[in-house]
Amino acid sequence: MYRVTLKCLALKFLLLISLFSSRFRTCDARQSVYWKGNRRSIAEGESSGTINVLDYGAKGDGTSDDTKAFEDAWKEACKVEGSTLLVPSGSTFLVGPVSFLGKECKENIVFQLEGKIIAPTSSSAWGSGLLQWIEFKSLKGITIKGKGIIDGRGSVWWNKSPDYDPVDESESITRNDMMKDQLSTKMPRTKPTALRFYGSNGVTVNGITIQNSPQTHLKFDNCISIQVSDFTTSSPGDSPNTDGIHLQNSQDAVIYRSTLACGDDCISIQTGCSNIYIHDVDCGPGHGISIGGLGKEKTKACVSNITVRDVTMHETTNGVRIKSWQGGSGSVKQIMFSNIQVSEVANPIIIDQYYCDGGGCHNDTSAVAVSNINYINIKGTYTKEPVRFACSESLPCTGISLSTIELKPATEKASLRDPFCWEAHGELKTKTLPPIQCLKTQKSPGAASKSYNDAC
Repeated sequence: MYRVTLKCLALKFLLLISLFSSRFRTCDARQSVYWKGNRRSIAEGESSGTINVLDYGAKGDGTSDDTKAFEDAWKEACKVEGSTLLVPSGSTFLVGPVSFLGKECKENIVFQLEGKIIAPTSSSAWGSGLLQWIEFKSLKGITIKGKGIIDGRGSVWWNKSPDYDPVDESESITRNDMMKDQLSTKMPRTKPTALRFYGSNGVTVNGITIQNSPQTHLKFDNCISIQVSDFTTSSPGDSPNTDGIHLQNSQDAVIYRSTLACGDDCISIQTGCSNIYIHDVDCGPGHGISIGGLGKEKTKACVSNITVRDVTMHETTNGVRIKSWQGGSGSVKQIMFSNIQVSEVANPIIIDQYYCDGGGCHNDTSAVAVSNINYINIKGTYTKEPVRFACSESLPCTGISLSTIELKPATEKASLRDPFCWEAHGELKTKTLPPIQCLKTQKSPGAASKSYNDAC
């Protein structure tokens, strides 16, 4: 009897230990899915490397200032290589001008944009004017992806004569002041780019939409190894200077499977760019795909190895264009425009070495050299002029090649304009429609030697 009682007590003791251990493990498991300090639990699909802006004070109600919450979440994400900063769906975040810096940041950070970010429309938010709204700077391996939207709410900037509404400098501008509902629509003359990457290596943009940017939607400056895919811009065709994608001093970029609607160039390629590959892009409205303008204010411009293929353009002012200012130097070379479908495009093919935006330009003998430009399989309709090669008298265009060009007038008025050539040298590899009889097919020794003098 005594032995049986001891056995029972031992069994009960073991059972209590088992129950206690089980409860402890359950508590520990629950604790592992919660942030410290009563922060939100990790949502399904998130990992311990995911930093949710809602956990850092963001309200996501579209009216509260969430800038500091984004900055704090970024600082936390930067501590762990390959971490993800999450902007969750179902919320609208009002964010002022912000820079996400990489000086103390680990590599391969992901900015997961599923919700919506909107810009302030108060003039006090922008001071005397800023060049960008959201900036990622000096990063290695930075990705911004998702199904979310960045909305620049640019309509307040698009009036014909924006003017800065000055603020008394003796008064400090708080974030609440910045985000107050606006009584004034006067904005600084300097309009910001919506999203800018600067000085970064290994940049990926995938899936997101940028709409109604005050100026350029997406800009890459001094970046290497860029990939843009499934990207959308959406702004009215009459919104001023709202380029879709702008590249300068950047190399090794691929842009594909994207839809670009804006009020300026769908894609703008500027000086210092090389090894740029663009394909499967839909452009319109907008000003087409442009290289330049280059050489402004007598600067040297260098652009090389650019391929644009499998692109559709509809109701744009230009198709594929190279433009440079008189007085510049440098070169544009090794350019391929292939499989371009145009529909009611004003000027499908353009080289303009007399580009002058705003008037008041003077004739100059120096120019950015243009050579080895290939046009293959460009078809569709135009409304103004099918082909225009306006090249420098002192530095003619060389190495222009045209094959399978079929451009038909969309209206009777357009049919009255013939292709125009001035000091353009090259080769017609097939018959063209309309016939491009103005191209100089005899090689000019003088032109060729001059073009090499300004090679980059």
